[in-house]
Amino acid sequence: MAREIQFREALREAMIEEMERDPDVFLMGEEVAEYNGAYKVSEGMLAKFGPERVWDTPISELGFAGLGVGAAMVGLKPIIEFMTWNFALLAIDQVVNSAAKILSMSGGHFSAPIVFRGPTGNAGQLGQQHSQCFESWLANCPGIKVVVPSNPKDAKGLLKSAIRDPNPVVFMESELMYNQKGDVPESPDFLVPIGKADVKRPGKDVTLVTFGKMTGLTLDAAKELEKSGIDAEVVDLRTVRPIDYDAVVASVKKTNRCVVVEESWPVASISSEVAYMVQKRAFDYLDAPILRVTGRDVPLPYAPTLIQEYLPNVPRIVAAVHSVLYRK
Repeated sequence: MAREIQFREALREAMIEEMERDPDVFLMGEEVAEYNGAYKVSEGMLAKFGPERVWDTPISELGFAGLGVGAAMVGLKPIIEFMTWNFALLAIDQVVNSAAKILSMSGGHFSAPIVFRGPTGNAGQLGQQHSQCFESWLANCPGIKVVVPSNPKDAKGLLKSAIRDPNPVVFMESELMYNQKGDVPESPDFLVPIGKADVKRPGKDVTLVTFGKMTGLTLDAAKELEKSGIDAEVVDLRTVRPIDYDAVVASVKKTNRCVVVEESWPVASISSEVAYMVQKRAFDYLDAPILRVTGRDVPLPYAPTLIQEYLPNVPRIVAAVHSVLYRK
């Protein structure tokens, strides 16, 4: 059975089900308890589980992230909510130097089964310091998994898998997607495996690879391309560490063309890595160069007209597809 709920509700269900299943799971972050969460993701969880398992923290990302890593090392399973991944820069030492490395540095004696989650990317006129995508930064680091869901169903299944994972998982959500609705299974046993891409739209003419909220935009572009007789396949990575290259390569071997869509900056990006691996593993199948549609290579502006110019959009994706198909 499935029913339509919001993205934020899907995340909440995942956390509640896993906290009911495992008493070692707890939630910690700024305003997650008394205020019901900055984005109302944790609404009602304090009343349900009490202050021992839903903790409000001071405005000290480094401090409560470190507390979470320590708790994970001694057997608990924290969910650390950052109000935004921009603020998590203050805690990056705990994510990259503690959580990601403790298993290796301890010779396997300690692990950190912890989930760091919160919103990523542009969310309107929030300014340059509150609109950044750090997926490629974090995916660059061995020892952590990086998950970026594109819809409520995947959000629930992936978050449940992340909470059960014995490794540290970075879970990156879009603030603009919290109101998005979709059909979500009610079963507490519903899981989406980490590291498996999903073909959101089958097609035969070109492969469009993307993840996160760019998936919806890319599906819109595929509908627009259909009007001119172009059948685009849309591959949602869902996880950007590890990346399911097998799924991407299998699609490109079928379509012979590839465009990668990403919200972040173009240099040293997820799209760069995908493009490299496609040419390495499917070079002989390519009938055109791989193209990318990314955010512009500047800090995100404040003016709404400039934001629209900065971000990937349907016309830019359509133009890239026309280019790899050698159409004007």
